[in-house]
Parts: sequence; structure tokens; C-alpha cells
Amino acid sequence: MGISSLGVGSSVLTQDVLDQLRAADEAQFVTPVEKRISSEKSKSGALDVLDALMDNVYGSLKGLTEYGVFEARVATSSNESIATVSAAASSDLQDFTLEVSNLATKEIEQSDSFNAEDAKIATGSGKFELAVGTQKYIINYNDTMTLKELKNLINKEAGDSIDATIVQLGDTDFRLMLSSDKTGTGQAISITDLGDDAGNKTLDTALTDNMTNVQTAVDANFKFNGLNIVRQSNTIDDLLSGVTITLQDAGKTNVSIKQDRDNIETKINNFIEKYNSAIFQLTEDTKSSQKVEERGIFSSDSTVKGMKRDIQNILNTVGGGVGRMQDYGIEVGDDGRLSLDSTKLNEKLDENPDNVQAFLAGGTFVKSDGQNVEVDGIFTEMENTFAKYSKYGAVLDDYKTSIQDRIDSLNTQREKAVARLDSRYRTLAKQWQAYDLMISQLNAASSTFIQMANSLTDAQNNLK
Repeated sequence: MGISSLGVGSSVLTQDVLDQLRAADEAQFVTPVEKRISSEKSKSGALDVLDALMDNVYGSLKGLTEYGVFEARVATSSNESIATVSAAASSDLQDFTLEVSNLATKEIEQSDSFNAEDAKIATGSGKFELAVGTQKYIINYNDTMTLKELKNLINKEAGDSIDATIVQLGDTDFRLMLSSDKTGTGQAISITDLGDDAGNKTLDTALTDNMTNVQTAVDANFKFNGLNIVRQSNTIDDLLSGVTITLQDAGKTNVSIKQDRDNIETKINNFIEKYNSAIFQLTEDTKSSQKVEERGIFSSDSTVKGMKRDIQNILNTVGGGVGRMQDYGIEVGDDGRLSLDSTKLNEKLDENPDNVQAFLAGGTFVKSDGQNVEVDGIFTEMENTFAKYSKYGAVLDDYKTSIQDRIDSLNTQREKAVARLDSRYRTLAKQWQAYDLMISQLNAASSTFIQMANSLTDAQNNLK
């Protein structure tokens, strides 16, 4: 007769004993592997954080070396009611004065009075020539056309050169107002009635003989650094390369075109913030200590410690031999973190903005003795260093792959160890069941012999 569970027969070979043996074997063969897996997973998580921080630094450096950071311009006018100025990227850095004598104006003509918008403009059909400077348009009319319809037709046929509107000066005083689209001389406006096919002129003389000049088109006149300039438009984009000047009124203003320093400072500070976050985390992760709980996760890792040394050492070597980044306001603290001295940076920008651009982002640096030196720029040099670690397929990518490979290998090792123990203890459980059955049977036989002996003893005692 079999037994249903271990220990029923012997009370010795129990499941508890088997579990304790299994736990002891797991502590020897499985638990150490699981601890290594946990350690590698912690490293993988910490490395993901470092990788993201390094990628942030690399991105901020890309933002400093791309076109437009040091090429962007800000133009300021001391009196924007006189003139406003805008400057395209890479336009010349300069200061100049503008003294506006008069603005360019449009030609404006006004018809004589009509008593209503729907007043008829002709007594018969015909056509007239509308001239705006050298542009000429033929406009057809008839005896039913109203002043309002004529205005709409002029805007339709000649709207690229002229703007027609109706102005009401009184209850029964409506005027057609014609304004040239462009400013400057050569915009004279005239209407010449050509009449019908027979030459009969039936157009109202309010539109021909009695037209009145309201404003004569003139050119803009102004002085640029004392030099007399004449332009047909109040928007001048052909005086200085990349610079657009918009004249607003007569008067004088001072204009300055500089690098967009706010943008430069913002991007440098963005880099500093990202760099400081990365160097702080690297310091924490590589910290050495006799106390395990204070020790950084990569305290004995040569890859991460080497990366930290590289990005700290680059701060002392950048500059292409023409200066130090501290000279341009980028300071390194005792804790390895960076800060920006805006005053020092602006002093350098005031002194020689082209050299600042070359030193920081790359280009031709002019030394004090007049010698030209081609430099990569400190941010380009830093970018190259960070690229070794943060770019796809670089050191950190390879390191993450090696950690994952170790985790996969350890998981396989654990699975095999667990499988071996499973097999071992299945076999052991079957053996114990057999031993337990044998002990149970022996116990049962022993009990029978004891009962027989007791019965025999009792029978002998009863015969006495």
C-alpha cells in the first residue's frame, strides 16, 4: 500500500526536510546568480540615466556648433519712430546713423464731386485710358455704369498699380480717390477719355478735366552716415547687404547691428546646465568609499570612470592654443561644474566678436600679432569628445550591449541551475517516498510481532 505524502510512514523523510535541503542548494547555486543579475540590471538602469544625460550634453553642443547661433543678428534703432531696422544672419556687425529728410510718398488723385455712389459716370458708352506712371490700362464704360461700379472695375483691371476708393465728403459729395500702389517719383496718375468708336467723349469731366492732385509722389531722402541717399521706397534693402531699413518719419536715429547675445548666452547656459547634470551623476556613480552603501555603482568600472576623466580633461585642453575658455567667461568650479560669467563674455564680444565666434564655434582666429589661426572651436572639440560616448554605436552603446549580454548569460545560467535542482529534487522525492513506504511497512510488521508477543505473554500468565 502506497502513501500519499512524504513522512507519513517514517515521520522523518518529510517535505519540510526536503524543502530545507532545496533552500540550501538554491542558496549555493541559484541565489549568487540572481544577485549578479540584480547587480547587472542596476548597472543597466544607471547606464541608461548616464546615456540620456550624455546625449543631452551632446545635443546642447550640437546646438552651439550649428549655423545661426553666432551668425544671428539683432538690429536696434535708438528712435524707432524714425526708422526700424532688421538684419539677416551673417550680415556685417556695424553702427551707423540715419537722418531722414522726407519719406517716399504715393501719388494721390481725386475726382470732382458726384452726388451719390450710384451716380452715373457717363452719358454713353466708350473707353478711357488710365495711366499710372508708365503703366497704362484701357477701361470700358457705358451709360449705366455707376461711380461704385467704376471703382470696382478699376481695382479689378489695374489693382496691381493703383488703389481706387470712394470718399464721402458730405451728404451729396462723393469723390473717387486714386492712389498709386508704389511710392516715389514716376507714379503720376491720369485719366484720358478715348470716347466711343466715333471719338465722341461722354465720360463725366469730374473724372478727367476736374481731377485734383492730393499728393505728389516723391522719393525718400535721407542721410546714411552723412551720405545723401535717395530711394523710391521707404523700405530699403539694397543699401547694406542683409539689412532692411524701414523709414517711418523725418528725424535722426542711431542704429547698431550686433550678434544676438541673448541667444548665445541662452545656448551656452543650456550646455552648462546639461554638462553639470552629467558630471554630478558621474561623480555619484563613480564615488569610492569603504562603506558599501556609499559606494557608487560604477566605482570599480574602468569604462565609466574613463569617460568621466575624458570629459573633465577636455576642459583643460580645448582652445586650439589661442586661449582658454575661462578667458571667455566659462569657469570651472572646484566641484568640476561649469558656470558662465556673462560680463566677461560680453567684454570679449565687444572687443572682437569674430574672434569669439571662432574660439567658441570654429573659424579663423586673428591673434594679437595679426597672425591668422584656423581653430575648431571649443564647443566642436567638446562635441567630438561626447560623440565618442553618446552617438549610436559608440562606447555607451557597446557597454549597454555587453551588460545585456551578461544579463542574458546569467539568466541562462540561473535557468539551468534551477532545472538541475528541479530534476534532482523530483528524483529525491521519489526515493524518499520509496524509503518512507519501506519504513512504514517495517513499522507495521514490528507492531504485529509486538502484539503477538504480548498476546503470548498474556496467555502464559493466565495459565498460572
